[in-house]
Amino acid sequence: MAPFKTDIEIAQEAQMLPIAEIARAAGIDDLYLEPYGHYKAKIDGRLYKETTATDGKLILVTAINPTPAGEGKTTTTVGLGDALRQIGKKSMLALREPSLGPVFGLKGGAAGGGYAQVVPMEDINLHFTGDFHAIGAANNLLAAMLDNHIYQGNTLNIDPRRITWKRCVDMNDRQLRFVTDGLGGRVNGVPREDGYDITVASEVMAVLCLASDMADLKARLGRMIVAYTYDEQPITAADLKAQGAMAALLKDALKPNLVQTLEHTPALIHGGPFANIAHGCNSVSATRLAMKLADYTVTEAGFGADLGAEKFLDIKCRQAGLMPDCVVLVATARALKYNGGVPKTETGQENLEALEMGLPNLLKHVENITRVYKLPCVVAINRFPTDTEVELDLIRDKCRSLGVNVALSEVWAKGGVGGLELAREVVRLCENESEGAFVYDLDLPIKEKIAAIVKRVYGGRDVAFTAAADKQIAKMTALGFDKLPICMAKTQYSLSDDAKKLGAPTDFTVTVRQVKVAAGAGFLVALTGDIMTMPGLPKVPAAERIDVDDNGVIHGLF
Repeated sequence: MAPFKTDIEIAQEAQMLPIAEIARAAGIDDLYLEPYGHYKAKIDGRLYKETTATDGKLILVTAINPTPAGEGKTTTTVGLGDALRQIGKKSMLALREPSLGPVFGLKGGAAGGGYAQVVPMEDINLHFTGDFHAIGAANNLLAAMLDNHIYQGNTLNIDPRRITWKRCVDMNDRQLRFVTDGLGGRVNGVPREDGYDITVASEVMAVLCLASDMADLKARLGRMIVAYTYDEQPITAADLKAQGAMAALLKDALKPNLVQTLEHTPALIHGGPFANIAHGCNSVSATRLAMKLADYTVTEAGFGADLGAEKFLDIKCRQAGLMPDCVVLVATARALKYNGGVPKTETGQENLEALEMGLPNLLKHVENITRVYKLPCVVAINRFPTDTEVELDLIRDKCRSLGVNVALSEVWAKGGVGGLELAREVVRLCENESEGAFVYDLDLPIKEKIAAIVKRVYGGRDVAFTAAADKQIAKMTALGFDKLPICMAKTQYSLSDDAKKLGAPTDFTVTVRQVKVAAGAGFLVALTGDIMTMPGLPKVPAAERIDVDDNGVIHGLF
């Protein structure tokens, strides 16, 4: 059998259409198109405000708890968009931009895979249109202005020990988690403990993704809390007069990016907050625009449904006034075996017993979508080359015996043709009226909202709060932030806060060790387990395999 082509080999062989042709096919007038070369463009925000089109259907793609390599959620999203076009539907994608951290770390790129990719794949996975660089620059401008204010006399009475704002870089660099800066004498700043976040964990990223327009962006930036005074009053970016300059840096980054799939389906790729740290969804502006331009918009939310879908619904949809018409839950035989206790190195081997032991994880996520969120759901079995027919039949039979909609997806190997069964089921589900619901009411106290997520979504028994978290919750409540939604920072590998508790654990307690406010984004972040806002590289990072030849062709990028 001939060896499989790598993702980058398939992408580099693609015959892309000029981006102006993709735009015209999507109904985007040249007036709103700002090309970045031949195959990328930004879309002027005026298009959304000036269009009279009605909203199309919104389809959310999420997943079960994944293996460390991911389960092909983006691949399924891209393939479904292509498959919908194959059956005569006008479809569009709304995806997140990849972070350089995972690209050079363990997980690799995030532009889909096989014959279900968005292109130009190398550009999308690397610098793209510079959005992440702009976000990092805006974040670090605010940090510079904050430290400069203290150095220049500190008229705001900021306590240097109570600075909450960190600098950021879009790289996995554990060395930067905790730093001491301002050393070298009086002229070099005020010495203090500091640290870095990865750019996708910056609140500026969340703000950009949730902002509806420039006015909303500036208002959100101004509300961001960066420090507290000696008498424990919050200091915002507006107090430092930073929001205008930050917005200037983000002027172009606010505009959604247009690219195409291998089959020329239009795709808006914009924003990329992590789902285990931040809220894990592409921008509101890109999603809304796609819904105006297409009859079916396919979007995704990061990691498993306990993280990505929960935040998509309880944060993004609540703030933006959206609700998906259908949810696609991606499952793979290898992830089910992983959740059934098989080491990740052995998930490519047939193991029906482990597969069956992992099924409760899938069923818990389905139950959450259909009973908690009250939305139509279909399980997409994303086929991998190592899957056997016996394994696939077992998953199908078990799902159907429990009344769970299921469709095989072979888009990685076949492109849109491999997703026709899934596309038809999605269209059928979208034709049914669905009410949609949230996990908790915003008026509940902070602890009760967190408990609702833990008990209703994770299946846990209780929540424990550290003394530090208790104090922070009391402070957030006193400051009037208790009505905000919750963004849980939690491991993606388990429904619990313990990555080793696989499958569908019960009778566990989630420990919240810290609660902080993202006032600009409009949510509270509850940190659990050992989640860090600056990841590290693995022992053998993907960066070791990546190179560029004398002709400028990149190799080794997956």
